[in-house]
Amino acid sequence: MGNFEVINSRASRIDSPAKATGSALYVDDIKMPGMLYGAMLQSPVAHARIKSIDVSAAARLPGVKAVVTAKEAGLVKFGVSPARYDETLFCHDKVRHHGDNVAAVAAVDLETAMHALSLIQVDYEELPVLITIEEATAEGAPLVHDGYPRNICAEIHQEFGNVKEAFKECDLIKTTTFVNKRQDAAFIEPQGCIAHFDIFGNLTLYSSTQSVHYVQRTVAMVLGLPIGKVRVVKPYVGAGFGPKAAANHLEPAACLLSMKTGKPVKMNFEREQVFMHSRGRHQFFHKFTTGVKKDGTIMGLDHECYLNGGAYTSFGIGTVYYAGSLLGGPYKLRNMKYDGYRVYTNLPACGAQRGHGGVAARAGWEQQLDMIAEELGMDPFDLRQKNMLVAGDVTCNGLKISSFGMPECLEAVRSGSDWKSKKGKLPRGKGIGMACGFFESGAGYPSYPSDTYHDTVLVKLAEDGGSALVLSASAEIGQGSDTALAMIVAEGLGIPLEMVRVQSGDTDFGVDLGAHSSRQTLMTGHAAKEAAEDARRQVIEVLSEELKTSAQDMDIKNGVVKFKMEKPDFTPLRTRYIKEHRGWLDNPATDDELSFREASRIAFLSRGTIVGKGKYKPPVPGGSSKGATVGTSPAYGCSAQVVELSVDEETGKITIEQMTDAHDCGLAINRTSVEAQMQGSFSMGLGEALFEEVKFDSKGRLINGDLAEYKIPSCLDMPKIKSIIVESNEPNGPYGAKEVGEGAIMPTIPAILNAVYDAVGVRIYELPMTPERICTAIKEYKEKRIDAEYEDQSKRNRAGSSIRLYD
Repeated sequence: MGNFEVINSRASRIDSPAKATGSALYVDDIKMPGMLYGAMLQSPVAHARIKSIDVSAAARLPGVKAVVTAKEAGLVKFGVSPARYDETLFCHDKVRHHGDNVAAVAAVDLETAMHALSLIQVDYEELPVLITIEEATAEGAPLVHDGYPRNICAEIHQEFGNVKEAFKECDLIKTTTFVNKRQDAAFIEPQGCIAHFDIFGNLTLYSSTQSVHYVQRTVAMVLGLPIGKVRVVKPYVGAGFGPKAAANHLEPAACLLSMKTGKPVKMNFEREQVFMHSRGRHQFFHKFTTGVKKDGTIMGLDHECYLNGGAYTSFGIGTVYYAGSLLGGPYKLRNMKYDGYRVYTNLPACGAQRGHGGVAARAGWEQQLDMIAEELGMDPFDLRQKNMLVAGDVTCNGLKISSFGMPECLEAVRSGSDWKSKKGKLPRGKGIGMACGFFESGAGYPSYPSDTYHDTVLVKLAEDGGSALVLSASAEIGQGSDTALAMIVAEGLGIPLEMVRVQSGDTDFGVDLGAHSSRQTLMTGHAAKEAAEDARRQVIEVLSEELKTSAQDMDIKNGVVKFKMEKPDFTPLRTRYIKEHRGWLDNPATDDELSFREASRIAFLSRGTIVGKGKYKPPVPGGSSKGATVGTSPAYGCSAQVVELSVDEETGKITIEQMTDAHDCGLAINRTSVEAQMQGSFSMGLGEALFEEVKFDSKGRLINGDLAEYKIPSCLDMPKIKSIIVESNEPNGPYGAKEVGEGAIMPTIPAILNAVYDAVGVRIYELPMTPERICTAIKEYKEKRIDAEYEDQSKRNRAGSSIRLYD
């Protein structure tokens, strides 16, 4: 891989001291002079026409400074993808889900704002409520949005190769279905923001977001402001997992209220509002038909999927594509047909959540592959290894595999879990299962048509040479991206990590598309590396001029300038350096070494402030088919997991006991962070597999919108974990690095599914695997087994009677 001074090691996160001491400022910690408090009026019904809105009583309430509706906000449509801009800041014609936004109030305190909301009179004409896909697509069903027959928001029809012909060559064709439930990301910090429109017409928005860039664009578009007049700042963020990757309605609403009042306005979601507006994971209905030869060669996949998307599109177009495209790897799938449908319903909208679009699809298909392996008499590992892609391959849907450590991942978890001594040999109630994962390292294109760079980074050297400041609009949301950038910059400059500072999450620092699609290490990392190397080049150029030494003969390692040839006399430069500082700085170098600090100071004296610039835009990726831009990426990560568990057949309780995980991250920038991402992904997948489900009643009202009723995993649910880092040296990544943030969740659910089958002999086709669902499956399995044994015994008895009669 290379000899590195900083990266590929274990580093403490640079934001840990602030978080551990409580000095980290989150949105709700920020207060401004004269700040007002905003609140949103949200629909009490799931589907209705708005006949009238009367805000007069609310506007007269003492302490209320502004009330805004669609009349003040206008009807500019927005969303994630311009192909489906279907939202307005406030509803004007009708509401489409329980909690849809109707109006907003700014007042001197939150209590007054909430009182004002209760005074707003809205006359609703209720309409039929569509909860399920069947209801929404039924003949004659009312339309959630005009112009979309049968409420189909988007439909995808793709075929690569010829599946029908491929099936003619198959010895086994198997069809199974798989259903998950809608899930919430359950981040600890609800969305919040503070907007301040100043006397110069500049708007500054502090927001709990994963992408300051996309929020900036949306706010500017909705409010009709030049982008240059809108600044978005991300303070510390209490996690995101995808739902904070796009603008939410709080942000433009707070901005509008600030523009109306001339005062800063703070707005926060309560937990129930998070469940209604966070745009979490869709509910998917998958049907897979896979054909194989008797030697295990996968010949083709016919895949159909329906998504319950809720009332608005959000990330939905990308989601319905990802549900199909990400099954193009990690196997040599020669023929693939995909029909995907995203359906509007009168539920809160769904969007992107960790493993965007691919988690349920991977779970269902990986379980089916295990079933095929069993019918063929093959070990699950052997089936997957036989069909595995290798570096240099291009999938049938045009995904270019530039590095691929999946064989190493498979071998690592097979040996690390002691698979051979356990598979098929554990007592009933104990099970072991495996699965594979595959995910992109950043979306190849922005969500809007543009030739913009995906990332720009600045590295500014301090005047005294004592530190390097990294300026980036990237989003540190708890995943450790600031630390990774600091390590990359330290490596690129050739200085110790402690000399690097990072300021991120501010549109004034440049362009960054945010923390989503597992993009920041590869994409922002590329720009950071280039910026560091640019700053380093400038320092060496000045030294070359001053010392009359070739720049090619100099290097910087661990904070010291290294000379490849004969060392020049740098005493005059050092004397100048000390003189400039008048003795108030200690000289960190020895007599025969020139420190980076001295060299950086000399460069400043020669050229002024040294600023390195970096940028990144991925090469044009992917194939030429319609929708090929979704799923294309500069690189792909892969992973394998083995899960060991026990199932109590009396209660249906599943206990995860051991997990062995291997992930190919190209090169681990911070080995500790890579392992943390692997473990965090497993925790999230465990919750979705066993107990997470957002529930609604028949009228579309949320019924478990809190973290007491919506259970997420705690440390008590986590098993022993063995995390194994595999490094394949990605040629398109900075120093060979690629993703680990989302791909690591892909194998978790199917590995658990396959382990449950190994333990008790039942296949589960619907998530979550609650105790009730497990008990029901076991009961049905036992009844079928008894019926089968009875039928078999009857056949033997009849055969015996016939023989005796014949004799």
